Amino acid sequence: MTFDPSINRLLFPALHQHINDRPVYFFDGPGGSQVPQSVLDAMNHYLGHFNSNLGGAFFSSTKTTALLTKARQVAQTFVNAPSANNMVFGANMTTLTFQLSRVISRDWQLGDEVIVTALDHYSNVSSWQQAAEDKGATMHQVRLDETNCDIDYDHFTSLLNSRTKLVAVTYASNVTGSLVDIKRIITAAHAVGAQVYIDAVHYAPHRLIDVQQLDCDFLVCSAYKFFGPHLGIAYIAPQWLQTLRPYKVEPAPNDGPARFETGTQNFESLAGFIAAVEYLAHYSRTLDTQPLSLRQHLSRSFNHYQAYENTLSQHFLSHLQRYSNITLFGLKDHQQRTPTFAIRIDNVTPTDVAAHLGDHNLCVWHGHFYAQGLCKQLDLLNKGGVIRIGCMHYNTHHEIDTLFEVLDCFLTVR
Repeated sequence: MTFDPSINRLLFPALHQHINDRPVYFFDGPGGSQVPQSVLDAMNHYLGHFNSNLGGAFFSSTKTTALLTKARQVAQTFVNAPSANNMVFGANMTTLTFQLSRVISRDWQLGDEVIVTALDHYSNVSSWQQAAEDKGATMHQVRLDETNCDIDYDHFTSLLNSRTKLVAVTYASNVTGSLVDIKRIITAAHAVGAQVYIDAVHYAPHRLIDVQQLDCDFLVCSAYKFFGPHLGIAYIAPQWLQTLRPYKVEPAPNDGPARFETGTQNFESLAGFIAAVEYLAHYSRTLDTQPLSLRQHLSRSFNHYQAYENTLSQHFLSHLQRYSNITLFGLKDHQQRTPTFAIRIDNVTPTDVAAHLGDHNLCVWHGHFYAQGLCKQLDLLNKGGVIRIGCMHYNTHHEIDTLFEVLDCFLTVR
């Protein structure tokens, strides 16, 4: 059975709005997706009935404790972690990464080295740069392969050595949609004894994560990128869960993931996160009544989402081929990317294009999207960056057609 977005779209209130008597078109998913009604209901229900904290001898606190336990179990299932105890929550990916960078680098010394990439969002660059500066370590940045906006793997290999403590790398570019050969990175890094810290924020809405198959040390993502609320999620591999020494208040737990969670958690967002993962598994459950596990339902649903998103990529790329004045930054192969596209139109600024689309209720982002290294190497940083058009599995071929119709005033047919 082929995935049909029309049923799933019914679950998203935002998709059915009319602003100034016009429908809305959300191509801004890479910056944050829309959420289904089930996520809104879960957050409202918890906050309206059980708002509390952990450890109390009363019903709402008991409910909150159970909610946190379930959220860890759902997070474990979502990334296929060995244990729920490997999962840590925080405000967002950036905050978690800055926090964990201080913990991971605590024992770095003068002469140690860390590798980041020009492809990454700078939450996975600046955090390590500043940690290295604090410890007297050296940071190296892997260049882009400008032909496809992927990592220059030969350059990466040349930077690895016995002094490398950590490699920080994205799983998929939040600007170009390019998928990174992450297993190749991990294998090479582990061969010299380096840890690997993966930013899976852009990858998570489009492909199902499996940290055990990857054998990574750390992985982070954000629920608001996969149809949930603003919440950061981190996986910490078993060998580091107790050996790392987090900065924390003295009475806080000394064991398990709570060691890394400072202050009161955002419990209503945990409720929304659970609902978001359940939504992602929902499509599989509509196919038949097989008694599958949540992970199995997620796997089957993601297979359908990915196949459908490939058709969106093909459709978008087929439109691009018609025009001579559009530059695409990134892979032209729809199989090796997410349906996120970075483009520029000759003699038109990204700001003007985004404003024109916004006037027609087509939501797109423009700029550098905190991928400063990418835009700098492509000589776009001081030229307005790019127009980023991102599709989720709730987008349609018709919406892409409408996008190009509205862009027509800027385009030159080949």
